[in-house]
Amino acid sequence: MRIIRMALLSVLAAFVVTAAQEPADRVFVGARLVDGTGAKPLENTVIVVRAGKIAQVTTMSEPGTIRADAERVDLRGRTIMPGFVNAHGHVADTNGLKAGAEFYTRENLARQLRLYARYGVTTVYSLGGDGEAGAALRKDRLPDGARLFIAGPVIAATTADAAAADVEKISALGVDFLKFRVDDNLGASKKMPKEAWKTVIDRGHAKQIPIAAHMFYLDDAKDLLREGVDLLAHSVRDKPVDDELIALAKEREVCLVPTLTREVSTFVYESTPAWFGDEFFLRHADAASVEQLKEPARQAQVRKNPASQKYKVALEVASANLKKMKDAGVRIAFGTDTGPPARFQGYFEHMELELMVKAGLTPMEAIVSATGDAARCMKNTSGLGTLKAGSPADFVIYREDPTKDIRATRTLESVWIAGERMP
Repeated sequence: MRIIRMALLSVLAAFVVTAAQEPADRVFVGARLVDGTGAKPLENTVIVVRAGKIAQVTTMSEPGTIRADAERVDLRGRTIMPGFVNAHGHVADTNGLKAGAEFYTRENLARQLRLYARYGVTTVYSLGGDGEAGAALRKDRLPDGARLFIAGPVIAATTADAAAADVEKISALGVDFLKFRVDDNLGASKKMPKEAWKTVIDRGHAKQIPIAAHMFYLDDAKDLLREGVDLLAHSVRDKPVDDELIALAKEREVCLVPTLTREVSTFVYESTPAWFGDEFFLRHADAASVEQLKEPARQAQVRKNPASQKYKVALEVASANLKKMKDAGVRIAFGTDTGPPARFQGYFEHMELELMVKAGLTPMEAIVSATGDAARCMKNTSGLGTLKAGSPADFVIYREDPTKDIRATRTLESVWIAGERMP
């Protein structure tokens, strides 16, 4: 311990030390920095955190300024990255494998935000199912959980007048996005009429609120882009994307949120998933839900469900489309659609990264989609998702380097939000 302290003092001796001020800084020394922009990792960094933000990023060989009362944190041999920004999650009325209005309480929402944070997800855009309790947590951030942004209830109006009324009501919550669905659930229901969803886009834009759309089919995705939607909240899953869709997305700089784990959740419980034995999963997973999902009768129901098998095929289509759109220059925003029952908040985010790499993205491309690009796609201009001077000090410490192996995100050691370590 004495040797470590002496080494740190030697490193920090090169920095100008200023008089103590309030509040005290924290100085993180020696880590490899992956800053969320796609830049080459920076070795042997010195990161100063002040009042919840990154005040300074230098290296051990560069001059800098450190306050006399700063707390030093030795991170040599570790990798530091921005916390994940989930562009499509849900913090809603679910608890275990149950869902219902009785679960939409501040206490239950806070539990979900803490769960996300424990797995390194430091920001969640809840795209649907949000009400007054979520709006309050969005306004007054939970000190020991992920940051929350909301879209309010999913708009499901069937007429233009009803859609306009929904926009008026939901916008009063102080939402960051509006969201609607254009999907027939594999032919099991009717799609939202165009006159209704176009009204949401037009009225939302008049209020300067961006619009996210749930969709499944290629033709719907193209129609939504032509009419001005701001975010494709899922992959196209019925057929390969074409040049027209790619051109429309690039023209308006609309991002794609793959949500590959959403598809996985529809069929994976036909048997017991291998990751039910993963210590990283079990660290925070709801044990009762895990046991229920192992039940033979429940698994048999999934195997016999025709929709489950169709979504299994849809996952392959979505994965190929993700790679094609990324290669063509469409910006990708990381998202999982976690929150509904059996879509495990926090852990599925690590699975999503692995699936994105399996689809053909590099680890760095997947990481950027989950950090700087996710925030950018969600119209956030605060520096969220990046680690540079002025950015929120939301980051995760890993024992190993996820840019070399994306599964290294499972070597998570600590999570920090606004410069404070999460419990």
